[in-house]
Formats: sequence, C-alpha cells, structure tokens
Amino acid sequence: MLLDEPFGALDALTRGNLQEQLMRICDEHQVTAVMVTHDVDEAVLLSDRIVMLTNGPGAEIGQILDVDIPRPRKRMEVVEHPSYYSLRSEIIYFLNQQKRLKKLKSQKITAIAIL
Repeated sequence: MLLDEPFGALDALTRGNLQEQLMRICDEHQVTAVMVTHDVDEAVLLSDRIVMLTNGPGAEIGQILDVDIPRPRKRMEVVEHPSYYSLRSEIIYFLNQQKRLKKLKSQKITAIAIL
C-alpha cells in the first residue's frame, strides 16, 4: 500500500484513530505500507523502518533507522519504550542537519551570484 501524507490534514483525534486502523489493517492482512510523512512521532509509531531523504531536488537516501519497538503498538506504550526518544532525537537531528545544509547551499549560491 502506498500512502502520501494520508493523515496530514486531519485533526488529532481523527488522525490517531486512522493511524490505529492502518496498523490493524496491515497486521490483519499482512500488508506492507510505504508512507510519506513529515511527522516524526507518526513515523516512529507506524514504522518498522524509517528512510530519511536528503534535500531535493535529486533527493537521495540519507539515513535508514530500524524501529525496534515491538508490535502490536499502542500510542502511550510507544512513548514509554526505551528506544522512543533516541529514535525521535536521531530523526530530528538528521532533519536539522538537512536544514543547515540547505541554508549553507543557498548562501553559497547567493555569494556566487553577488560576485
């Protein structure tokens, strides 16, 4: 199943309910889902593997994290798992690095254009 930001425009309660339904469907029907999300907590909750991309255009795989939190998962149990905050921190660190690289690249382009 391919999903591109399926829960992005939803309120928190609806989003949480649909995330739980997605986990149930994938488990019951042995379905693999590939999902794009910009929500760090959603990625940790739903994923067995998180593939983080570098800045585009021409984005590439930057880093892959394996999520070692056992299934079935419940939202409140996930945040209590010993790996949760380290996974979350690693994702946020990667995203901040990408943001810094993008800023540096735009500064170089501006500097070259000024010359």
